[in-house]
Amino acid sequence: MSGRVHIIGAGMAGLACAVELVQAGRAVTLHEAAARAGGRCRSYHDELLGRLIDNGNHLILGANPSLFRYLDTVGARSRLICPETAFFPFVDLATGERWTVRPNRGRLPWWIFSARRRIPGTSWRDYLAALKLARAKPGDTVAEAMGTTTGAIVSRLLEPLTVAVLNASYHEGAARLLWPVMRLTFGAGEAACRPYFPREGLGPDVVEPGVAFVAGRGGEIRFNERVRALELARDRVVALDFGSSPVPLGVDDAVVLAVPPSVAIDLLPGLAAPLESRAIVNLHFKLARPVTLPEGSLILGLVNSTAQWIFAKGEVASVTVSAADALAERPAEEIAALIWSEVSEALDLRNQPLPPYRVVKEKRATFAQVPSALAQRPSTTTKFKNLWLAGDWTDTGLPATIEGAVRSGQMAARHLIMRAH
Repeated sequence: MSGRVHIIGAGMAGLACAVELVQAGRAVTLHEAAARAGGRCRSYHDELLGRLIDNGNHLILGANPSLFRYLDTVGARSRLICPETAFFPFVDLATGERWTVRPNRGRLPWWIFSARRRIPGTSWRDYLAALKLARAKPGDTVAEAMGTTTGAIVSRLLEPLTVAVLNASYHEGAARLLWPVMRLTFGAGEAACRPYFPREGLGPDVVEPGVAFVAGRGGEIRFNERVRALELARDRVVALDFGSSPVPLGVDDAVVLAVPPSVAIDLLPGLAAPLESRAIVNLHFKLARPVTLPEGSLILGLVNSTAQWIFAKGEVASVTVSAADALAERPAEEIAALIWSEVSEALDLRNQPLPPYRVVKEKRATFAQVPSALAQRPSTTTKFKNLWLAGDWTDTGLPATIEGAVRSGQMAARHLIMRAH
């Protein structure tokens, strides 16, 4: 098989797939319904704030090998910045207490034995309790897997981590999805925990280099082009329908479906996919001066609050609220007032009036990462010989993160390349 590969969807999964394929010398056409690539990982110039902002914040960590493979291939690793060592400042808005988590270099996590490096109110034994996640059954929530474990290790680590990683509460998030993240970050040492941040934004620093790489190697990228249907015959996709007349595929042509699950099942009836979704709300506040966080950090974790993270982006405080289904139903002005009360407290800007802001609601940010959804995640391969799937909702073994999306696209590309040989 050496024909053209048609990738439907130019989000991070489709884009990562295209990068792998053109690198391998394959002819590729990306079909994207929107006017730009990136999907939920994109940037745009906001007129109200007068700044380039990301529609959502994606935390990139050293333990993201698939994403760094993509960045290295397209020559964009240098567009990310990171601290010399991993450290994560936090503030508990209920008590006012502040602390910084500092993983140590090397794989042996001796930092849990240091009161200055771990979370206040925890002991080293509490961190070993997280190993219960490794024994979680497929139907276990994080809370069920942790059993009787209580205290600060739950309220100040496991609960906020579950919400941030799984976009689900501690009592509904799937333990089987949280464990890989724990193992690949805290279990792999400081370098794996180190956070990376785009210099300008996800669009110019992550997405656009991929688009340029694909185009520079002969790949076609067609924006504002929605595939309305797949024409199937026996065990193959034989044509793509763009709403007029179907465009036939060559005998050696292939298709990678890299769209959200709700779109995928419309194009591929009978596909099992996790359709229940969860929302994320992001807010961007333009301050009078650059955001200053402890020790020059670019991220601050919030505990006992509605929001979970504040990202410092020059004069913009960019805030993420995960597991935000109920919040997303409220008017933007109510959301902004609520979250500003937390941000102003965390940044020591008490009594400061609400600054200019932008509220961005992603009501289908991720699939619902609950135990019942795990069995609904499809594999990369399908029953059709020339059709593969990609997307963070497919069975990557990871949660629905930017790393999971990129991994899925790379998996699809490798399956396709192996099939050709």
